[in-house]
Amino acid sequence: MTPEEFRAAAHQLVDWIADFRARAAAGELPARSTVAPGEVAAQLPDHLPDELAAVAELLAELEQVVVPGISHVQHPGNFAWFPANASLSSVLGDLASSGLGAIGLSWQSAPALTEVEEVVLDWLRQEAGLSPEWRGTIHDTASTSCLVALLVARERASGFSKDAGGLQSAMAPLVVYTSAEAHSSVGKAALLAGFGRDNLRLVGVDPVTYAMDSSALEAAVAGDRAAGRVPAAVVATIGTTASTAIDPVQEIADIARREDMYLHVDAAMAGSALFLPECAWLFEGVEQADSLTWNPHKWMGTVLDTSAFYVRDPALLQRVMSASPSYLASKADGSVTQFRDWGIPLGRRFRALKLLFQLRLDGLDSVRRRLRRDLANAAWLAEAAAATPRWRVVAPVVLQTVCLRHEPAGLGWAAGGAAGGAGLGVTAGGEAPDGEALDRHMAALTERVNSSGRAHLTTALLGGRLVTRVSIGAEPTERRHVEEVWRLLQEAADAEVSGTRS
Repeated sequence: MTPEEFRAAAHQLVDWIADFRARAAAGELPARSTVAPGEVAAQLPDHLPDELAAVAELLAELEQVVVPGISHVQHPGNFAWFPANASLSSVLGDLASSGLGAIGLSWQSAPALTEVEEVVLDWLRQEAGLSPEWRGTIHDTASTSCLVALLVARERASGFSKDAGGLQSAMAPLVVYTSAEAHSSVGKAALLAGFGRDNLRLVGVDPVTYAMDSSALEAAVAGDRAAGRVPAAVVATIGTTASTAIDPVQEIADIARREDMYLHVDAAMAGSALFLPECAWLFEGVEQADSLTWNPHKWMGTVLDTSAFYVRDPALLQRVMSASPSYLASKADGSVTQFRDWGIPLGRRFRALKLLFQLRLDGLDSVRRRLRRDLANAAWLAEAAAATPRWRVVAPVVLQTVCLRHEPAGLGWAAGGAAGGAGLGVTAGGEAPDGEALDRHMAALTERVNSSGRAHLTTALLGGRLVTRVSIGAEPTERRHVEEVWRLLQEAADAEVSGTRS
């Protein structure tokens, strides 16, 4: 394809994307994909066709095959997982990155790639109110950031065993601690980093807030020390996956400092709230952490894959991750940042352009306005549900996620029962409710809403029982869309109860 052919094709593609986004934002597409397993693959050739395709033909395949095969997170009725807005301004930056085709093997291979990333990450640091001590880089996801953090923690706790016999030479097991409500990637990272499942501690949480219980952490650390194990790292979460619970980072940081443990803070979704002064309390203690990650590709709205990873001691990170092959040596070594020494991949894309374009074209004030809108909409939904008989808000609403449970007669907790299902109550009729039946009820009513195509919700286990999560934050989602999903939930609950009784 020549540059002129690319110009013509790109115009067609951009027009198609703009039309697609307009339809998604207007709610004209189903919020959740409706295809069956194998349905997309069945529409594609079994082998590569010999004939070359025209751009129009590929765009038709996008429309007919791909669009039905994705859940539309840009839909105003998308309340699943987490906000993933992929702002069009950042899409332009992604296009520029791909068009430039730069390869970030070293500073020398693309000085602009390195230095734009340094500057843009420092812009965000300043806007987030973090001290100048922090320096950042961009990883693909918070999962990778967590793995890198735990690799650094492993080496620090083992006296940099990688330079000798590795963990196999360690004199005592190294232990990682995190909340039972932490993201699954934390446990996965601990296993991949070689700590082993036996040395991963899932610390208990407060039964009402679902935040890590710092006294339980302290007890677990003491128990491991008494048994001859070495507490190596703790991962605190600001905004847990199920309910956006906020771990007490300051208390955890105090324990980590006393016990000489590495502290990583995972704020993958909630980190965007750093830009709101009124949310500063959520991040108390973060300045005492060793590393912090949050994903602009979530609530902030930068297109995937953009995960900001900040550390307070870059030298420690580089000592663990450094790779300096002779074929990449240059006279700039020692005086510039080499991001290959800040993570796992050797090469890297020009991801910072996505942030640069979004920040310069849309600005952070537009992000702040949207975040505040989402917080207000979540508060409205929580108040509406709390005021409705048989509905329960099962976790504190501190950000934009509302966890709900409908408790029909005979299945729910008695009035005044423990929030989150910490203990089963007794119904008015004197019968103990059936928790498994309640789980089936919540799964069924959530699926009924999703099957409508007008909204997409997910469920999660909280306090041992299934809840429906309403994660508010899609770019086109306004109050009327939140009001609609609340109506859909109530209608689905009524339909499920009627169907059960009929």
